[in-house]
Amino acid sequence: MRWFLIAALAFVLASPAAAGPPKSFVFHDAPEPVPALQFTDDAGRPQTLDIFRGRVVLLNVWASWCLPCRKEMPTLDRLQATLGGPDFEVVALSIDRGGPDAVKKFYAETGVQHLAIHVDATSQAGFALVSFGLPTTLLVDPQGRELGRLVGPAEWDAPDMTAFLRSVIALREDGLVLKPQKE
Repeated sequence: MRWFLIAALAFVLASPAAAGPPKSFVFHDAPEPVPALQFTDDAGRPQTLDIFRGRVVLLNVWASWCLPCRKEMPTLDRLQATLGGPDFEVVALSIDRGGPDAVKKFYAETGVQHLAIHVDATSQAGFALVSFGLPTTLLVDPQGRELGRLVGPAEWDAPDMTAFLRSVIALREDGLVLKPQKE
């Protein structure tokens, strides 16, 4: 039965309707562990990525002073409004030293309404993730493993991007997430 499921998923991914990753998105050959990240919510309570287990997570490391991040954040907000729920979550992790107050101010200025506040004022997340620039976005499977990443800004709510993310979300079966193939 499992082989049948894998064959069926491979067939679906090979079809013209399957959405492949954007060209700037780099998939790993196999899922990789994500380092244990510690950050806080808007009230300063400690959090980790473990609270999102069971969902596909788009982890975006950003800062309010980063100009490409400023442009990108509203697209992540719209993506969360469109796809967010029990199977998918955008986790926007700010590395602003001003903490939650800096993020709240930024969200108010830019009209961000659907993203929760997550802050690592120590910037340790960027180092732990070996992030070479901002923004850096990781696609994390429901088991908390990194499937791939994109360094630099993206239009996360663009039709091709949402189709790609929908295809990744749809591939969740028995904890299995297969790598979407380009056409």
